Amino acid sequence: MRYWLMKSEPDVFGIEHLARSPKRTVSWAGVRNYQVRNLIRDEIKVGDQAFFYHSSCPEPGVVGVMEVTRGAHPDATQFDPKDEYYDPKSKRADPAWYAVDVTLRESFKHPVFLQELRGSAALKDLATLRRGNRLSITPVTPPEWKTILKLAHPK
Repeated sequence: MRYWLMKSEPDVFGIEHLARSPKRTVSWAGVRNYQVRNLIRDEIKVGDQAFFYHSSCPEPGVVGVMEVTRGAHPDATQFDPKDEYYDPKSKRADPAWYAVDVTLRESFKHPVFLQELRGSAALKDLATLRRGNRLSITPVTPPEWKTILKLAHPK
């Protein structure tokens, strides 16, 4: 099992949207970055865990935990001309974009905001915190995972 951090803007799709989805599950679709597409297609597997991270908002941070419940499959949005993520160059026989399904496992009562992440020495190498990183999905090491969970569940 591997760990990930998956970003979404809460006004577009936040953890509350996921919580209201049927079976608290959605297809994590709309990724249009080749590096992240490759992670989805080649590395993210069923059973992997992911932090849900609210980005581009007044208080960005980790707001919950999801589990990957369906592995890589063609992202249906690429084929729908009415969808904002439509890609006319992508073909059903050779899709360019992939998605995974994620299921909400926990919404944090105490979100771990960006300032808290940056203030933790144990998270100094967290990929999401690296200068210039704009990827919507990044790996999280097991020690980083444990540190963030501890910050989310203060005693």
